[in-house]
Amino acid sequence: MIGLRFKRSVPRYAASRLAGRAAPGLVPHLTPLRLGHYDDPELPGDGWVQVTPTLSGICGSDLAMLSGDASFYFSPIISMPFIPGHEIVGTRADTGERVVVEPVLACAPRGIEPPCDACGRGEYGLCTRVAHGVVAAGLQTGFCEDTGGGWGTMLVAHESQLHAVPSDLPDEAAVLIEPLACAVHAVLRAATTGPRVLVSGAGTMGLLTIAALHAIVPDVHITAVAKHDAQRVMAERLGAQQVVSPDAAMRAIRLSTSSDMHEPERGRPWLAGGVDAAFECAGNEASLDTCLRTTRARGRVVLLGLPTPGRIDLAPLWHRELELIGAYTYGLEIEGWHTFDMAFKIARQVDLTPLVSAKYPLTRYEEAIDHAMDAGRLNSVKVVFDLAKK
Repeated sequence: MIGLRFKRSVPRYAASRLAGRAAPGLVPHLTPLRLGHYDDPELPGDGWVQVTPTLSGICGSDLAMLSGDASFYFSPIISMPFIPGHEIVGTRADTGERVVVEPVLACAPRGIEPPCDACGRGEYGLCTRVAHGVVAAGLQTGFCEDTGGGWGTMLVAHESQLHAVPSDLPDEAAVLIEPLACAVHAVLRAATTGPRVLVSGAGTMGLLTIAALHAIVPDVHITAVAKHDAQRVMAERLGAQQVVSPDAAMRAIRLSTSSDMHEPERGRPWLAGGVDAAFECAGNEASLDTCLRTTRARGRVVLLGLPTPGRIDLAPLWHRELELIGAYTYGLEIEGWHTFDMAFKIARQVDLTPLVSAKYPLTRYEEAIDHAMDAGRLNSVKVVFDLAKK
């Protein structure tokens, strides 16, 4: 198989941290990513099949890994070297059926019986056995040495990870099903009964969260924070009633919620009032800070963007008794629907294909990753690898 393989070393990690988002395109020798011919991954056991990826997305977590911004918290539950890529649409080698991959490597793929308590409840994203079983440690496909990933021409997946793609859903929408399922899960985690929400960040996850909110709680008023023109247009198209720049977010929410704004001697203002729930989708300190300072007392802040290590003032959390909760992957059900089922339903109702802004062959990976690193400024959203391209 041909693939992009990631293997972190201390010198390359330090170089990536120094180069930051300039790597790998501008300084390709610094990146721990290598294009090459590698052995096909072996089928680990019964119920596993080969999958040939068609399209595979470049996720924010992938970019954090490449730029050296990812937390070392995850190091015990990944195995290297691995082929990245967990947003995948492809075909099963045994049947030719088009599928998307649910990448979490939980108890069922690992052959663990009885399953852990989380898997027993259907909450596969919370599996406690992701370092055990028939494959190497790896919280997901795309972070596991044994399975391959979407940035390669072949991977292996367990039957429990595969979801058939409806015939009327194009690949450009199907490749977004995995992150859309994450957005659905986040909306269910918020469980807001209030009329106003904030979505901070309008990259892929922010826009898909807007789509999920509009589909699941259509009466809610959505204020979206977007930095770039294309993001603003897309946020409105997907259901946001108000789209503002980061600098204008505080005052816009103050006006729309009739809240008092307090300005400390040092630091940013905060609202005595605000939205009922906020979704942090950018994965940075400034975005989370905005959510904490604009959410009403005892409101809920949902952390959907992968957080990078940093410092944040938690005084608003303490003072207004906010709930700060994480939303990782999927698995929750509502009225018998799995989050992937709900994602398919939404994707068949809303045209998501415009979110896929560019497709690259693996041979142009430096250009693809550079594009993804700077997607917002380039008025792009999702950059993907097209495994059929040479």
